Amino acid sequence: MVSLSEFLMLAALLFGIGMAGIIINRKNIIMLLMSIELMLLAVNTNFIAFSYFQNNTVGQVFVFFILTVAAAEAAIGLAILVVLFRRSHTIEVEKLDTLKG
Repeated sequence: MVSLSEFLMLAALLFGIGMAGIIINRKNIIMLLMSIELMLLAVNTNFIAFSYFQNNTVGQVFVFFILTVAAAEAAIGLAILVVLFRRSHTIEVEKLDTLKG
């Protein structure tokens, strides 16, 4: 049986990897989006762990709503990324500093 502290350590490790991905790689937008999603999954792991160990399904239901919003956010982010790539032929953050509407 896996204990609560092991779930929390796994979530902290996932969150740390996501944070390191944001700090280390600030050039590629795709890597930034993946790092943000990894941090969000770490938070969801905490919700699931606390919900399981407290015998309460509210946290698990809340995770479904979070995952739905995260999927919509990822789809919109990738759509914006495709438009930016078509306009400027790059996905580097430093070269995308001018946005004209």
